[in-house]
Amino acid sequence: MTTTKQALGTRALNRATLARQLLLERSPMSAEAAVGHLVGLQAQNVKPPYHALAARLDGFTPEALSRPMADRAVARLVTLRSTIHTHTARDCLTLRPLVQPARERELTQFRRGLAGVDLDRLAALARELVEAEPRTVKQLREALLKEWPDADPQSLSVAARCRLPLVQITPRGLWGRSGQVTLTTAEHWLGRPAEPAPAPDDTVLRYLAAFGPASVKDMQTWAGLTRLREAFERLRPDLVTFRDEAGVELFDLPDAPRPDPDVPAPPRFLPEFDNLLLSHADRTRVVPPEHRGRHWRGNIAYRTLLVDGFLAGLWRLDEHALVVEPFGRLDGRQRAEVAAEGERMLRVMHPGTARDVRFGTVRE
Repeated sequence: MTTTKQALGTRALNRATLARQLLLERSPMSAEAAVGHLVGLQAQNVKPPYHALAARLDGFTPEALSRPMADRAVARLVTLRSTIHTHTARDCLTLRPLVQPARERELTQFRRGLAGVDLDRLAALARELVEAEPRTVKQLREALLKEWPDADPQSLSVAARCRLPLVQITPRGLWGRSGQVTLTTAEHWLGRPAEPAPAPDDTVLRYLAAFGPASVKDMQTWAGLTRLREAFERLRPDLVTFRDEAGVELFDLPDAPRPDPDVPAPPRFLPEFDNLLLSHADRTRVVPPEHRGRHWRGNIAYRTLLVDGFLAGLWRLDEHALVVEPFGRLDGRQRAEVAAEGERMLRVMHPGTARDVRFGTVRE
């Protein structure tokens, strides 16, 4: 039976989440295994998944992710929160059906541009088109417009993306390679059929393993889904519960790591849109209230720096340097640790290039 334990403070939640996220100590697991453990990596752009794994894995090189992507063991498609993620092949075929209700809700925003469009027929035609030959978004849109010339072009391509699990095929997504976004279905690309939408219970457990302790609302924020309370209640007898400082109930796996709040957390350089910063309704476990909203502007997200486990600044690469822009003053020890971590990241991600680590001022 579930037992409710003591309240967990912000630092306790921070250290627990960092441990699940492989950010307290780098893991020796493979890139493919890490993608599965983390239930996908944000991949709105090509580089973020690589930087996300460089921060988390011991011995990582960009080829360690490019290789399974080229081998179709991992792939890029729209899943959580209607954003592109890099997932294992299995998750492409199972997690996408789970979040399909959210994709259907998204379609209601485009109903005006889809007036008179039979969405089932559109899905069948789009599948036929991209499985006959991978298509760019422009090519797919133009082909659908021939069938529905009065529809809004963007709405047609959105409808295809929402109705079908469209994978961005390689070379798109490979490190150091370029290529247009070219689409086919996950089933066609991976060579096996999609599976029926699973009950959410298994995904709840995987979410807690990667992001817990967490509330029902936290997971709903991560997945872009609603009505997950029933799944948590079914699992309650096998879980432990806590309260955060605001009294919100948090669920967790009994044997999951919950380190001491004073365990050191080394600096980490994270990519824009890293799921660590996006996967809870209450993000104060990683984002101090005074820094809320400072790591993005409009639809633009910045690369982020963690110091002592919390958001502490931004970083960027220019031609000659890795520029670190702390939000506040770093003491001498912190600056040295950040510089050392920056030098490591440069060796891993950009070997053979001559860049210094420099400290600058955050651009407001």
